[in-house]
Amino acid sequence: MSATWLMEAGRRQLFGMRLRSGIKLLDEREGSGEPAKTGDRIIYNLKIYLNKGEEVPINERQAEHLPEKMIRVGEDGHRWVDHSITLGQRQAMAGVEYSLVGMKQGGYRKVRVSPHLAYRATGIDGLIPPDAVLVVELWLRELIRT
Repeated sequence: MSATWLMEAGRRQLFGMRLRSGIKLLDEREGSGEPAKTGDRIIYNLKIYLNKGEEVPINERQAEHLPEKMIRVGEDGHRWVDHSITLGQRQAMAGVEYSLVGMKQGGYRKVRVSPHLAYRATGIDGLIPPDAVLVVELWLRELIRT
């Protein structure tokens, strides 16, 4: 497995590393504290892009149906959904859950996720086509030890 480390202004990047078969790490900022592990309860935010770069408006679509306490509005006006899951319980897309394991609170990862760890041949009607490769940005906001 070939990968390249870059250190710049406190930012660690590992390019070209596969976190798991079907997930490729594109960018990372480490965060602080203990890494998240299976069984931990976490709160995270994400943005999803189709492989060609078009953002999937999943946060906006979800925000229409979720309680206001789960929605935050950023300084740029972007609506963020605070997703809360227990790692290892299959409560999120497999590629997202696998990518969150090992992250630290305040950390960031950008990953490319193969269809078999995303929405497979089903997709999401009107948002994600069948068999789509996705690029996902993840921010681990809070780690709650169990």
